[in-house]
Amino acid sequence: MTTPPDRTTTAEHPERTVARQLQAARARRRRRIRTGFGRLALYAFLGGFALLMVFPFVYMAASALKTPADTFRYPPKVLPREAEVIVVDGEELPVYSLPVEGNPTDVLLAEQGIEAGVFVDPDNPDDPEDQVAWPLALAEDTGRTAVVDGEEVGVFVVPVGGDTEERALARTTVVGRFIGQDDPSLETFAVVRTAPAAEAITARWENFSDVLDRRGLDRALTNTILVTGLVVLGILFTSIMGGYAFARIRFPGRNALFLAYLGSIMIPFIVVIVPLFQLMVSLGWIDHLGVLVWPFLFNAYGTFLMRQFFMGIPKELDEAAVIDGAKRWRILWRIYVPLSWPAIATLGTFSFLYAWNSFVWPLVAIQTANEEDWVLTTALRQLGGQSVESPNLIFAGIVIAVVVPMAIFVAAQRYFVENVATSGIK
Repeated sequence: MTTPPDRTTTAEHPERTVARQLQAARARRRRRIRTGFGRLALYAFLGGFALLMVFPFVYMAASALKTPADTFRYPPKVLPREAEVIVVDGEELPVYSLPVEGNPTDVLLAEQGIEAGVFVDPDNPDDPEDQVAWPLALAEDTGRTAVVDGEEVGVFVVPVGGDTEERALARTTVVGRFIGQDDPSLETFAVVRTAPAAEAITARWENFSDVLDRRGLDRALTNTILVTGLVVLGILFTSIMGGYAFARIRFPGRNALFLAYLGSIMIPFIVVIVPLFQLMVSLGWIDHLGVLVWPFLFNAYGTFLMRQFFMGIPKELDEAAVIDGAKRWRILWRIYVPLSWPAIATLGTFSFLYAWNSFVWPLVAIQTANEEDWVLTTALRQLGGQSVESPNLIFAGIVIAVVVPMAIFVAAQRYFVENVATSGIK
């Protein structure tokens, strides 16, 4: 006799399938939520870290557009600000920002030397933000007294924040009378010395012209561009030639010579600076721009970089070019160099930054009195000593020195990244 199928089991099977599907869907949804929150947290961390790294450069660029007084402000502000002035009858008058009837208002100083008192809250007399300076002639005497710092003083009714309150007279002072800039009927009183000036966000672009024209940075900038350009071109030429020779030309002692040449990278520049200086003196090159160029036309790192890149180019290209009748010079400049733009851009960027930021050798090789042959690093050193009272000019000079290498790096970034990305690909 055949046993009939269990209808209960058959009916429950689709329900279990749907439950498993719902559970899997909820698990996927939780994973997506966790992944989304993880990415959001990662982006927030990286964004905050990026802002932290960029902030000094932003503050430097903003400080280059400030006035000398604004750079010494405490607490400091990022954006450049300048006190507002208004011309009345051919005379510049400062604009102040004071509360009038409880609202911040731009006012002008109309009268000074008014006898006044400093009124405080008897219960909290030491709070400087809760003190009011008001003319004694306009204060209403209540006839009562209060004890402030162990001394019995009178109590007066004075305006406070758009209303009137009873305050104790702590001491006497002198205030000025201020009237509204747009509405002369508005009137208030404050101590002139501590009255906050009205400020506006401005930019003093003339700081850059001042640094370039009157501080002599224009000649230093021209010298730096000339020296850096010659050094970069020289390094690229000698490195390409040397790298090709070590990579493709066989001659006795090639590997030993390359190792000895590469070993020169291990010698710090400060070790060879004295013999190099003596050599330049014997050649008569000291205190001339040439002394900043000739010693740096050969670069072991550049030769090593180009050699390694050339060795990655298939030799079959050389053989095909030789069969077509090409000589080594043509093979180098028609085949190897066009294929090596990422390496060339990387080497050019590194060489540019090294030559542009060079400081020790120009400081040694160029005399301090020879301003005609200064480069940016030595000129900025002198500017730092001459403009201690005007740090905004120092910041302007630094911005000028930083903008050019930043532009060069951004322009060569595509080749630089391509070189890094392909360096491990065979």
